[in-house]
Amino acid sequence: MGTDDTIRLFHLPFSFMLPQQVASEQGYFAAEGLDVELVERDRESVDWKYIPAEENLTTDHGVDMYPICKWESIKRTWDMGDGKIVAKGTFADQPYTVFVRGDSAIEAPGDLAGVPVGVNRRTGQEYTAIRALEEHMSPEEVELTHCGMPTDRLRALRDGEVAAVTLLEPQSTLARHLGFRPVMDFANHMGMVGGEAIDDDTLEKFMRGYGRAVEEINADPDAYREAYLDMLKAEASAGVAPDLFEDVDMDELRADLTVPTYAVPELADGAELDGQLDWMKRRRLIDDEADIDAIVASVAPVR
Repeated sequence: MGTDDTIRLFHLPFSFMLPQQVASEQGYFAAEGLDVELVERDRESVDWKYIPAEENLTTDHGVDMYPICKWESIKRTWDMGDGKIVAKGTFADQPYTVFVRGDSAIEAPGDLAGVPVGVNRRTGQEYTAIRALEEHMSPEEVELTHCGMPTDRLRALRDGEVAAVTLLEPQSTLARHLGFRPVMDFANHMGMVGGEAIDDDTLEKFMRGYGRAVEEINADPDAYREAYLDMLKAEASAGVAPDLFEDVDMDELRADLTVPTYAVPELADGAELDGQLDWMKRRRLIDDEADIDAIVASVAPVR
């Protein structure tokens, strides 16, 4: 745990992680007796991914908990020993969407066979995309290409560098305003990884505080539209393809933004995650010796 019993919680400035920001700012973690510090990297210093690919968060950065793609949580905990998975879920009713340009000949998911789809590699989202695309084509026909962060992917699609990209909100709404067309959706599966400081009692308190934030957002989602718009403004102010926003009416964009229904993460299920581990082994995405008991924490049910 961080100094003075502070829990250092890594925060991703993406829409599906809004509840942990709300729980921190509204004092819901504090009400459970948790002193939570959100650890967030400055967008201007991030050119690949928010979670450093070659650095251990729990040891190198003193982080006690961090959210990440479910499949990346499996790989990261095994390959790097960077904590153990304590929870998983979709966290929000908010899918990834694959977009193409308005004049594209791609009409259906199957048309993406052999077409490089733009993702941000080494974030875990590539595994999510592979799983989804495999439902519409053979594994050999799935092709992904690195295009960077969400706004970078939008720019690459606009400039014709790639024929299709994956996006989440609020970039999905921006994509529609830019004239891009959706061709498929798939769920965004996440994992929550904890270090040695995250015992059953701490996790239970964390989930209760997180749950209060979920209830608040779900009770009045329109109150959080501005938070979604701020995520787009942050990208522009960081100098990431600011010309994308030049012809976009931000008031109309705000009106079109939909804040999803959020959910509290579920406790890690070793049996379910073992099935995901088997898939990763078959696709040679992880070491054949990977052991689910070394990846998933043993946690008691939250009361």
